[in-house]
Amino acid sequence: MSFSKSAWTAIEPIYRSILEHPFNRELAEGTLAKEKFQFYMKQDSLYLVDFARALAIAASRATTPDDLVLLVDFSKGAIIAERELHEFYFDFYGIRLDVEKAPGCFTYTHFLISSATNASYEESLAALLPCFWIYQEVGQHIHKNAAPGNPYQKWIDTYASDIFAESVEAVMDITNEAAMSLPESDRAQMLHHFITTSRYEWMFWDMSYRREDWPL
Repeated sequence: MSFSKSAWTAIEPIYRSILEHPFNRELAEGTLAKEKFQFYMKQDSLYLVDFARALAIAASRATTPDDLVLLVDFSKGAIIAERELHEFYFDFYGIRLDVEKAPGCFTYTHFLISSATNASYEESLAALLPCFWIYQEVGQHIHKNAAPGNPYQKWIDTYASDIFAESVEAVMDITNEAAMSLPESDRAQMLHHFITTSRYEWMFWDMSYRREDWPL
């Protein structure tokens, strides 16, 4: 079994919780409060910069030139494509990026950069894969179930798109190839990173729904 198949099996309960979270259920229904979506978009903008950094760090440790180029392209593409989505909603709502990272965003991005810097190259790939894959699955699920005239349709279409699916497949292929020749103990560490990121994905949506702030 490939690493990705075994990893997805391990996170199925987390993924179900993500789909059932009120943020995503209400987003699909088009009833999500705009204040919660705006909070999410601001935090996602902050997240995106560190996500791109983590991809660039992982790229610098790539074991083949092709993987290096691909990861660098994803780092650049994350900034260009998803920032365009953020700018659309910032303009639509007349808002600006005027916040710092909420606790959930701070801990998530710290984990990604720490993994890319300090863990093995294979573990860093496993930590980054859910950032792509879970969004694709959630985007496609919501796209099939979205209410007509959904105010969040542009967000839905972005992550349900064929272009985004191609990126997911490419990162998945790199990760599976990296895991192929590893001993079971190293694959277990990759799985640990994959599961941890998946938990952070749930926490990010939960943080946004609660509009989380620092207690002090």
